[in-house]
Amino acid sequence: MSTYHHLGLMFPPGPPGAWDDERVSGPRVRSLPDGTWRMWYYGRDRSFDREINLPTGRVGLARSNDGLHWQRVLGPLTGGAVFEPHADPARFDSAHVGVGDVTLTDGTYRLWYFGGDHTRQRFGRFEAKGLQLRIGCALSTDGVHWQRQDGAHRGALLDLGAPGTFDSATCAWPQVLALDDGRWRMYYHSLDAKRMLFVVGVAESADQLEWTRRGEVFGPGEAGAFDALGVGTRHVLRHQGRWLMFYEGVRADGYRSIGLAESEDGLRWTRIPGHESDGSVFAHAPRGSGRWDAFAVGTPCAVPMSDGSWRLYYVGANETPGGYADELAMRHQIGVAVSDGANLMRWIRCDLG
Repeated sequence: MSTYHHLGLMFPPGPPGAWDDERVSGPRVRSLPDGTWRMWYYGRDRSFDREINLPTGRVGLARSNDGLHWQRVLGPLTGGAVFEPHADPARFDSAHVGVGDVTLTDGTYRLWYFGGDHTRQRFGRFEAKGLQLRIGCALSTDGVHWQRQDGAHRGALLDLGAPGTFDSATCAWPQVLALDDGRWRMYYHSLDAKRMLFVVGVAESADQLEWTRRGEVFGPGEAGAFDALGVGTRHVLRHQGRWLMFYEGVRADGYRSIGLAESEDGLRWTRIPGHESDGSVFAHAPRGSGRWDAFAVGTPCAVPMSDGSWRLYYVGANETPGGYADELAMRHQIGVAVSDGANLMRWIRCDLG
């Protein structure tokens, strides 16, 4: 297949027999002080439980000298993973896990992850195992060997919301940022079971162990927009005195593109109209093009570079006859795009050969 069809593709699934030989997703990329790069990501192998109709499974690590060309780190767990479901079936994370964020403070890595158990759940016409997602944390000194922090909610630090709230069915994909007053803020998202819409919530903490909900802070766009079905995975960061949120918008038909919003306080958000035809700042490849990311681009991770430009790491998914309902038929892979200088409205998919 021509290079055109692979534009942006940076990191495909692993070799046969690896823990990630079916799909890779959810890149969390960090540039370290020594000039090297690390990428934690989640995925699964071909034998992973097919009743879990999500791209999650286990978590792995890759290293790079330039943030573009990566080598997998062989972890100590199944198939080379560095983090995997807990063996205790009573825990919240006994069936599958995924990484939402990795932070580094005073030489200690924190893996903010989410997981589900073997309970079956129904959302509308959709039913699968492991959809009651909750949020946990694990600690490490090397980014490879992790020790879970036990929370009060079957091991989780953030439980499902109270009945009737927007996050009563699931809460996942956490990202944690330090606030100026010494507290911590967690962004996460949920599928509101009443409205059947994806929305972003916030919780805050003084110690990163006990979390208090602040409620829903960002929801769906206008009818017909690229984010009309809501806002899913996102990357929030502070840049030049403002808060930015790169987010995965979900169309009513399941197609996904990446949008951008800004805020003065990180709680009240305003959408920034993008230059793509669907109103996003980075759109999926054209429908019917056969490209690896023609159905969805999402799970963004934005990294500012020293020359004023940015890199946007993302997950792409191909089109399938079953569309969004056929999640496991899609091939999730990791890509990268670069900004047009400091312009966050225009992105160019990298050609890595």
